[in-house]
Amino acid sequence: MPGKTRNNISQNESLLFEMSSAGKVGYQLPTLDVPEVDPAKALGFNNARAGIEDFPEVSEVEVIRHFTRLSTWNYGIDLGMFPLGSCTMKYNPRVNETVARTEGLIWSHPYQPEELSQGAMEVMARLESALMEITGMDAVTLEPCAGAHGELTGVLLIRALLESRGNPRKKIIIPDSAHGTNPATAAMAGYQVAGLKSNELGMVDVAELARMVDDGTAALMVTNPNTVGVFEGDIAKVAEVMHAKGALLYMDGANMNAMVGITRPGDFGVDVMHLNLHKTFSTPHGGGGPGSGAVAVKKHLEPFLPIPRLKRVKDAWTFDRDRPQSIGKVRAFYGNFGVLVRALAYIMAHGGPGLRQATLDALLNANYIRKGLQDYYDMPYSSPSMHECVFSDERQAKLGVKTTDIAKRLIDYGFHPYTVAFPMIVHGALMIEPTETESKPELDAFISAMREIAAEIERDPKFVLAAPHHSRTPRVDEVGAARKPVLRWKPAARA
Repeated sequence: MPGKTRNNISQNESLLFEMSSAGKVGYQLPTLDVPEVDPAKALGFNNARAGIEDFPEVSEVEVIRHFTRLSTWNYGIDLGMFPLGSCTMKYNPRVNETVARTEGLIWSHPYQPEELSQGAMEVMARLESALMEITGMDAVTLEPCAGAHGELTGVLLIRALLESRGNPRKKIIIPDSAHGTNPATAAMAGYQVAGLKSNELGMVDVAELARMVDDGTAALMVTNPNTVGVFEGDIAKVAEVMHAKGALLYMDGANMNAMVGITRPGDFGVDVMHLNLHKTFSTPHGGGGPGSGAVAVKKHLEPFLPIPRLKRVKDAWTFDRDRPQSIGKVRAFYGNFGVLVRALAYIMAHGGPGLRQATLDALLNANYIRKGLQDYYDMPYSSPSMHECVFSDERQAKLGVKTTDIAKRLIDYGFHPYTVAFPMIVHGALMIEPTETESKPELDAFISAMREIAAEIERDPKFVLAAPHHSRTPRVDEVGAARKPVLRWKPAARA
């Protein structure tokens, strides 16, 4: 029913510390049939303690019910869709988790001798090879552990190449439709940032780019498809403009799930790019990690890749550290290995045709939502949508309701909110990415909810402004929470 949450469990749960009663235990054991030993004497007084201060004393059933009830409060991908644009919060097949927990892989240790790590190294080598084929690039490093980390690695590679030519140059051009980490990455690598406004189609303005590029330009960092969900149709021309001035083209590959199996960045002139394996290639995404920002490069950047590099010597894999032009290590060991295993499992399970079909499904789902909502919400760009579609709150804002208010009302319908107020070049943005894993009934339910909210705003905007109405926590004071956060809980004194 409209306005009803899918989650009907509404206990007002206490903390375990508040449930605690002195002397209560979570388990019981029979009386010892051997002499009792003082742990402090057996282990040494420095290795034992009497107890943990303020540790909750609760029964087993209280613990089980507490955490089970808390689990019903949480929204997860097993419950419904995450329409978060540019984040690709998709369902990831459980088989990938099973593979990542294979006994010989899960217990491998980064300090094992190479001769005992051949299987793990083979996994990494096969993944690198697959990613080279998917991207059309010549070499891949798996070291970076996140998208932004991959960006920094890529820009440092650009700097190293240009330094080897005698001039690292001074600035990097970044379109306003790029991901927000791009300018931060360029600045961290020591470059000045020059902004480039998109044209009326939401794409790079090639004529303006040609005017901006000069002998001091190191690179252009372009997100493709960009943050307004549009494929950069002139990307080959963009590459020509950069290369004509001795500059390089960096592509943020966070949205590669809209291109896999259809087109390859290496074929349209990209010099270096990163891939978010935790978005496109199947590691559960969110909560700050783990991730992988694998970086793919063309041949002219390969000598500068981070050490070590996988190398085949006779019939065995080894790590090559003798690379004098390398930018050095960018993290410990060689990437988040569990993420790499999941990515290879995902790629091998799909195969080439399956990966292409996943991309086509992602594009279809995004455009299905676009078609279903374009008569209800303003769409600032008319260009075809790729994996995500971006609306604005322009119609609703005339009645005083903004994108954040719509997102909060969506919670009442049992859906996780979409991405709010991003990209910043779209005022009041509603960015929606359904991913390839959502079914038509789920998309229809989401579209129905968004349409109903649009109708509610027309009937009674104040009702929507007070949302959410059915969540355990009422509308919160976000400004107050940001300015006066409560960062630590202190248990009340016991009687």
